[in-house]
Amino acid sequence: MGAMKRIRIQDAVGKVLGHDVTQIIPGVYKGPRFKRGHLIKKEDIPEFLKMGKEHLFVMEPRPGILHEDEAALRLSKAFAGPYVECQGPSEGKVTFFSKIHGLLKIHLPLLNRINQTRNIILSTLHRYTPCQPGMAIGATRIISLTTTEKLIQKVENWCNLEGPILEILPYRKRDVGVIVTGTEFYKGMTRDRFDDTVGKKISGYGARTVLKRVVRDRANQISLALSNFMDKPLDLILVTGGLSVDPDDVTRAGIRRAGTKIIFYGTPVLPGAMFLYGMLGTRPVLGLPACVFYHPATLFDILFPRILAEVPPTRKEIALLGHGGYCQNCNPCHFPVCPFGKG
Repeated sequence: MGAMKRIRIQDAVGKVLGHDVTQIIPGVYKGPRFKRGHLIKKEDIPEFLKMGKEHLFVMEPRPGILHEDEAALRLSKAFAGPYVECQGPSEGKVTFFSKIHGLLKIHLPLLNRINQTRNIILSTLHRYTPCQPGMAIGATRIISLTTTEKLIQKVENWCNLEGPILEILPYRKRDVGVIVTGTEFYKGMTRDRFDDTVGKKISGYGARTVLKRVVRDRANQISLALSNFMDKPLDLILVTGGLSVDPDDVTRAGIRRAGTKIIFYGTPVLPGAMFLYGMLGTRPVLGLPACVFYHPATLFDILFPRILAEVPPTRKEIALLGHGGYCQNCNPCHFPVCPFGKG
C-alpha cells in the first residue's frame, strides 16, 4: 500500500489502518478490535476514541496498488453472472448468493485458472447444486492485504472474454407427465406411492405433475400411454416401474417402442444403476427404477434438477459419476450436503 502516516482520528475515515488496535475488557477479553488493513468508517471513530486512540497510523496508497476490499469488490463483479447476488466486502471477502430457485453453473476451467494465480481465491459449492433464494454459493478474496491493479485487470479481462464463472440457471421445464407401470397398481392390489415420494420431490423444485396414468406391465400399453402424451402440453415425462434385468420387466421395451431415442440406460451410480434417459421428440423421458421409492437420494435427485434447468447430462458425464456415485446410506440422509453424485 505504501508508507505509514500518523493522522488524527477525525481525518482517518476512508483510510487503511496500518496496525492492529487492541481492545482490553478486564477479566473478559483481550485481542484485536480492529485489524491491520481495516478500511476505517465513520461509525468506527467512537470505538477508537473509547480505546483512547486519538491518532492512528494509516497506510498511504501507492499508484497501481489496491486494498483487499476494493480488489474483492471488483473481482465479485467480474465473477457473478445472472441471478447471482454479491454481498460485502467484509474483512476483505465478498460472498455470493443465489437470487432464485435454480441450478448452480460454474465455468470450471476459468475457476481453476483463477485459483492458480496465487493471490486470488474463488471458493464455490459443487456445480449443478440446486439452489434456493438467499443460499450462499461461494466467496472470493485476495490472500494478501493488497494486490496490484494489473493482476485484477488481467482476471477481469478473462471474465469479460470467457465468463461469467458463476450463474444460476432457472428451472424452465415445469409441467411433468407421469406413467406408473405395474399390474399390481393398475388392479389396485398395491397402493401407488408415487405422489408420496417422487411427487413431493417434483413439487419441491417448483415443477408440477399435470398428467398421470397407471398402466399394466405390458410393453404395448406403456408405448400407447407415451404416444397419447405426445399431444399434451408437457415439458418432460417420467416412467416408473420395472427397469431391472427381470424377464417380465418390459418398461424399457415400451419406452423404446414409442419411438424414444435412448441416450443411456444403466449408470455407475448406486442407487440408480438402472436409470434410463431418452428423448421422445423434444421431450426428455426419464425411466425411474424402483430404488426411487425407497432411498432418500438416488440418481434421480442428481439428474432431475439438470433436466429442469435444460442442461441434460451426456453419456460421458454419466460415466464420470462413478467417482462419488456410491451412496453411503447415511441415517439420517444429508443429501445434497454430501459427496454423493459430485463426480
